[in-house]
Amino acid sequence: MPTDDAPAEPVHTVDVAAADSRPIDSRVVDANPMSPGQRRARWELVLSSALMLFVELVLIRWTGAMVVYLSYFSNFVLLGSFLGIGIGFLRARKAPRLFPLAAPLLAFFTAFVTALPVSIDRSGGDLVFFGGLQEHGLPAWFMLPLIFIAVAAIMATLAHGVAVRFAQFEALEAYRLEITGSLVGIVSFAAVAFLGTSPLVWGGLIAAALLILGLKRSLVQLASVALIVAIFAMGSFYPRSIWSPYYLIRWHSYNVKGEDAIDISVNRIPHQAVMTNEGRRRLAPYYFIPYERIERRSLGDVLVIGAGSGSDVAIALERGAAHVTAVEIDRELYKFGVQRHPERPYADPKVQVFITDGRAFLQSSQRTYDVILFALPDSLTLVSGQSALRLESYLFTREAFETVRARLNPGGVFAMYNFYRERWLVDRLAGTLQTVFGAAPCLDTYGVEEISAFSVMVVGQNGQGTRCAQTWSPAGPVVEPATDDHPFLYLRTRTIPHRYVVTLLLIIIASLVAVRWAGGPFGRMAGYVDLAFMGGAFLLLETMNVVRFALLFGTTWFVNALVFAGILFTVLLAVEFERRVRVGRPGLLFSLLFISIGASLLVPSQALLSLPFVSRFAAATGLAFAPIFVANVAFARRFRDTTDPTAAFGANLLGAMLGGTLEYLSLVTGHRILLVVAATLYGLAWLSWHRIREGAGATGRVA
Repeated sequence: MPTDDAPAEPVHTVDVAAADSRPIDSRVVDANPMSPGQRRARWELVLSSALMLFVELVLIRWTGAMVVYLSYFSNFVLLGSFLGIGIGFLRARKAPRLFPLAAPLLAFFTAFVTALPVSIDRSGGDLVFFGGLQEHGLPAWFMLPLIFIAVAAIMATLAHGVAVRFAQFEALEAYRLEITGSLVGIVSFAAVAFLGTSPLVWGGLIAAALLILGLKRSLVQLASVALIVAIFAMGSFYPRSIWSPYYLIRWHSYNVKGEDAIDISVNRIPHQAVMTNEGRRRLAPYYFIPYERIERRSLGDVLVIGAGSGSDVAIALERGAAHVTAVEIDRELYKFGVQRHPERPYADPKVQVFITDGRAFLQSSQRTYDVILFALPDSLTLVSGQSALRLESYLFTREAFETVRARLNPGGVFAMYNFYRERWLVDRLAGTLQTVFGAAPCLDTYGVEEISAFSVMVVGQNGQGTRCAQTWSPAGPVVEPATDDHPFLYLRTRTIPHRYVVTLLLIIIASLVAVRWAGGPFGRMAGYVDLAFMGGAFLLLETMNVVRFALLFGTTWFVNALVFAGILFTVLLAVEFERRVRVGRPGLLFSLLFISIGASLLVPSQALLSLPFVSRFAAATGLAFAPIFVANVAFARRFRDTTDPTAAFGANLLGAMLGGTLEYLSLVTGHRILLVVAATLYGLAWLSWHRIREGAGATGRVA
């Protein structure tokens, strides 16, 4: 979702179900006994499904690293993938076969974005950045629509290969195999991320799967597969670069005013600078200001959130910290600091390092500190195409600052600094600190070149423990604090920005045109309006799962991968249940669904934060996945009786796109309202299904 506060994983599970649940035809594979050909058909469906999901995740990572806009508009890849998968399934029974186009399209697109990358010199732009955007490369109005269309085309070719194999099986058996393949795809991508592999491995796995699945051994196909591997290999061997699970990290050495330094960029955005403490004192003395505002003689135990390559840790050590706890979310940035920081801060025995999310660490650790420092924890990227969350979203909420206060020793001090760039944002953060700590913070502001200001805020409990040169006073109306339910720090007012409204309208129009072209007249889909409502509601349930687990366990790539793997596994369980237990009363299923959504709504995520890890995980899993399970049992039950699966899938696809647009309501109301919207859509689905069944009873035809 293109918001300022927002890894992106796929959201197509239920929608694929619609296509997967097609009636048996003359090509159905008998499950017993199983011939070698039948076994091959099964594993080909699993492999093609895994490839489809794996490529989707790779495209999100690769394009986000090459085109800076996609660090904040990753939904263009996500929604393009979603639409492409729908088109591929809608054309499953139509010629020509699209799968042979997958390799050439993928090769051309990756080559294009690699040859014409988009980077920026400094932060700027609505919501995400503050200041003037200075990009190098093709403009956003050209690149974003191009990426959306190209990704949709690539995913349509891959999905067509899945759909053709899908049609060979009985509906729920095919869906079971497809979900199994999706699980393989997401686990495979999580594994390559965990192992720290380069894009060469990603390209190699994609090429191998394409060849195994039987691409024609034509010169064009072989050349395309070879080009895919070559492009990803080139990305793997960029000079002075590292691929982390979050970013493409690149660096270069330079000399400024006689000081040797290293500039670090992530996804083509300037991010960190590495230099000696003495050099930083000469060139950027404001990093030392927090220690001048602290009254205590000894720093004692210091906690640094956003430790990065180690500069803030090095300064704390120099100023006399007895012990430093360094928390950094990106292992590769930490490793870079270990190897290249001139002060070698991470080699000091007084430093203890944790690679995790800052809010999750604060929430789970019971240790208290004399000084807690938020050291420029600005992620510069979204954690997911859903949920509008950035990696640091839950660090700057009122509840997060309350947790910080609880982790301070008596007389302890909290400090934070960054290029906050706009005065209203400084006032919002300072106002939140005043609300939580009971006193206005010290505020030191420094103008830096074209960026508006570097601001340092320091506050103690009830104003104790600090000596301010200047105390904060608002320059104008103070924006309300961000909260765990509405964690959009960079959104000034509770509204959906104009540029997002325009984007959503264009996406909806493109989806209507594409579905009409691939699926035929919309009148054919009128009998499946209930499936459209189900598609929209399920997407919102997925979004809430991402949000809930990000808050409870951290906005890390690993937690995000676990959430989507959990969703797929829950869908698989629902399919297995429906295959074995036929629930004859849809009303019972929807009643259970409303109860499970109601329980999730009545128990806010914040209520689980204080629980021990095991209890918190058990409660979060039950609240998050119970609605997913029941919803998919209901979906499978309804779809089993459809007579026109192409029209049904088109309706479900349009509903999912509707859900994607309704997700933006969270920018106005907060995330919990999405559960109310999901329940409303399921209520409309129930009523529509009931009317369709009554019509079928009167006419003798089932939609």
